[in-house]
Amino acid sequence: MIKNFLNKLPKKQGKSAESRDGGSSTLSSNSSTASRSNSASSARSGNVNLAGNNYNQNSGVNHGNKLQDPLHNKANGSSLPVPYEALPIFRDVPSSEKQNLFIRKLSMCCVVFDFTDPTKHLKEKDIKRQTLVELVDYVSSANGKFSDVVLQEIVRVVSTNLFRTLSTQPRENKVLEGLDVEEEEPLMDPAWPHLQIVYEFLLRFVTSPETDAKLAKRYIDHTFILRLLDLFDSEDPREREYLKTVLHRIYGKFMVHRPFIRKTINNIFYRFIFETEKHNGIAELLEILGSIINGFALPLKEEHKLFLVRALIPLHKPKCIPMYHQQLTYSITQFVEKDCKLADTVIRGLLKYWPITNSSKEVMFLSELEEVLEATQAPEFQRCMVPLFRQIGRCMSSSHFQVAERALFLWNNDHIENLIKQNRKVILPIIFPALEKNARNHWNQAVHSLTLNVRKIFSDVDPELFEECLLKFQEDEGRDEEDKVKREATWRRLEEIAISKGASSEAVAAPRKATLPLSG
Repeated sequence: MIKNFLNKLPKKQGKSAESRDGGSSTLSSNSSTASRSNSASSARSGNVNLAGNNYNQNSGVNHGNKLQDPLHNKANGSSLPVPYEALPIFRDVPSSEKQNLFIRKLSMCCVVFDFTDPTKHLKEKDIKRQTLVELVDYVSSANGKFSDVVLQEIVRVVSTNLFRTLSTQPRENKVLEGLDVEEEEPLMDPAWPHLQIVYEFLLRFVTSPETDAKLAKRYIDHTFILRLLDLFDSEDPREREYLKTVLHRIYGKFMVHRPFIRKTINNIFYRFIFETEKHNGIAELLEILGSIINGFALPLKEEHKLFLVRALIPLHKPKCIPMYHQQLTYSITQFVEKDCKLADTVIRGLLKYWPITNSSKEVMFLSELEEVLEATQAPEFQRCMVPLFRQIGRCMSSSHFQVAERALFLWNNDHIENLIKQNRKVILPIIFPALEKNARNHWNQAVHSLTLNVRKIFSDVDPELFEECLLKFQEDEGRDEEDKVKREATWRRLEEIAISKGASSEAVAAPRKATLPLSG
């Protein structure tokens, strides 16, 4: 009997040690942080990690087995150190037990599997997928506010699964050109079968009426939002689409976080514009901002105007602007529609970043310019029309037919045409040389026809002004011809002088060379 009693002593000590290690399902913030770090490291090493999940013997998952230390709870082979088995479904347990089961399922889903090897842990991966689907259904149909413990576990499972080091494609010394990036195949995350359900779970949780924003903001805090925004650089477009929806919902529900979200997006833009020019999620972030700007109250705050000037307008600078230009145009036109006085600022900003050698980018700028002008009123138009139509005149006479054609299409917009007609005495003298040169000798027939249409509009509206501009153009042309003749005559005289001086210097240089003393 004494021998049997002594044999039992190690088992009792083991249980007490397990109890001291924190075998309960409710973890402190420190243990939660350690488990997230462990999860991330194990995912990178290709292992499966039970991220801080210590099941006791009554949990139904690890029945009859000793507890493992979370920091060493990894699978280095084909089998898990702790059996990973499905828990009962919610409809099979009484209502009083559903919350406890929900917490156990959440803890169970903190296991992060390696999807780079499609042959490993197939059964366990499927169990986790089914459990995640059950969690989504439970959150969608929840009755009663989520408790503090539940909120902590929800944020823990989301953080463990989503917050990871993003995988990227190698880019060896490659300049990030917009069209090249569009042609690349996006990198699809192999773990998406689980990630998608986790994102759906997070979305349902944020939008649930049972989520109390005042309580949940302690867990969906600045750190959580920062890490969520970091994920926008994912190369998987499916992930970015979910992130866009989730962040927009968080912005709507957690009003206390709104300034922080805007500031963080600003910082992402600054780093992209002035440092890296590499980021996969600029279009999605701009799409969120377009909706946010739409909801700005009037009059606009100075903070919002500074955001336009310091972040949105400089976004025209990077070479990869085709990736997000549509969303950028929408955000900027939202500002002009909110406050028409900003039109002058926006147009001058466009002129500042106007491309010189990139024709496809010029076409985009002209398209954006049309949308901005459509929301521009006469006083703001008059402030910037001189530098604006100098640039439009250069575009009209471009040898690239798409640039010239897009500039001439501005006259197809009734609002812009009316603004031009009202200010024709200033505008026509600026663009008339481009019109006349196009009408005479532009190589593209479509540009030639559009030019004749624009000329006809001006000649019909104000024939006297048109004749004045034509006479002035002819006079300038005559003076240019005279100047050209004078320049050619001057160059001929310089050539003759150079030839005569060269001949005389050769004649003088020959005897000098003969009289030079020999060295040595």
